Amino acid sequence: MSRVGKKPIAVPEGVEVKIDQNVITVTKGDKSLTQEVNPDITMIYDQENRQIVVNRPTDHRNHRSLHGLYRSLIQNMVIGVTEGFKRKLEIVGVGYRAELKGRNLLLSLGYSHPILFKPPKEIQITIEGNTNIFISGIDKQLVGQVAAKIRSLRPPEPYKGKGIRYEGEYIRRKAGKTAA
Repeated sequence: MSRVGKKPIAVPEGVEVKIDQNVITVTKGDKSLTQEVNPDITMIYDQENRQIVVNRPTDHRNHRSLHGLYRSLIQNMVIGVTEGFKRKLEIVGVGYRAELKGRNLLLSLGYSHPILFKPPKEIQITIEGNTNIFISGIDKQLVGQVAAKIRSLRPPEPYKGKGIRYEGEYIRRKAGKTAA
């Protein structure tokens, strides 16, 4: 059984937390994230100890699952406005490359045409050496979603391993026709 929801969330200096009924807003400078919370879950912000405590009304299965979920989401909001999140994608394959055209990402992935990917305005994309794509932003869910969308344009194939993969992702390889 998980005890994630019971841990208090530490709020660093310079981070403002505002709780209005079932909406929490975390702000630092010009960075701000808002999350709507289920009305059954209560949040208490202790300004003296600079921590947020998430509580559930009962030990019902749904309340237990929501308790840990919202505690993790609020923790990710605090980390997002202070440090931010980053995801790295690697492009593997002869002739496969990426380049930036303004804010847009232009990908050559072995198709008959280049692919132009337009990221959301909250996401920053940088490229290192034509084959490494760095996706960064303050919203963990959005960073992961954009990384998954880019990866889905050419997922790694199991025979030669060509395609777009996450950094450190293991691709299970298959033997080709010559294995017989």
